Amino acid sequence: MAKSTASTIDRNALPEERQQRILARLRSEGRVVAAELAEAFEVSEDSIRRDLRELAAQGLCKRVYGGALLPAVTVTPLKQRRTEHPLRKQALARKAVSLVKPGQALLIDAGTTNAAIAAALPVGAGLTVITNAPQIAQLLLDREGFEVMLVGGRIDSSIGGAIGAQAVEQVRRVRADLCFPGACAIDAVHGLWGFDSEETLFKRAMIEASDETIVVATDDKLGAVAAHQVAELTRVQHLVVEHSADRATRAAFAAHGVMVHRAEAVSG
Repeated sequence: MAKSTASTIDRNALPEERQQRILARLRSEGRVVAAELAEAFEVSEDSIRRDLRELAAQGLCKRVYGGALLPAVTVTPLKQRRTEHPLRKQALARKAVSLVKPGQALLIDAGTTNAAIAAALPVGAGLTVITNAPQIAQLLLDREGFEVMLVGGRIDSSIGGAIGAQAVEQVRRVRADLCFPGACAIDAVHGLWGFDSEETLFKRAMIEASDETIVVATDDKLGAVAAHQVAELTRVQHLVVEHSADRATRAAFAAHGVMVHRAEAVSG
């Protein structure tokens, strides 16, 4: 009887409602098959294909034969990323910093959202920060009360931090209470992903060197696609998302045991 009720709800859903449910499934699973969606929603495959066309026109999916995939995230130049969505990143940073306890050692990856996290860390909490990003190290040196350790190695200008064998080896020789690996993409099925193979190895080393992992992700990173897996979702204890992250996506991560923290709403 419960299955019949669910089917009736799906069958009677307006196209806009159905598309939102399709999008939630796409973000959770990374791909959808038109025939399976048609059966689940009890509508024709033509209706589903029309839904997928409309979602693709909005840039929310990539149509492929028989269904759709999430669009790959494009890598924006670092200089441009530093000026994008500062209020949203600050809101994420405030929520992320609320998870930090006095006296902890933190591993903070390079990235503009992580720079916002570093800027939001409380003064006088006796925090030790280990980072591969010169920008983050300098930002904390300009504030009092932080012990700062800079991971060395080859600096990748597109990433804004040190990566490569030397950086990975240094991180393997430290222990941290929390780490904040930069999120290129994260989904509720396959976990955390990165674009660059060397950067991915560094993020993986951060997670292995830390007791807990906090991933802070803007909406475009949720369910997105990248080339290299950093870690299974079981290695992520906390996920900080924007206020606008939809309920279905948040629930998908929570169902896998991840504590999801929602940032405050912002106007910008």
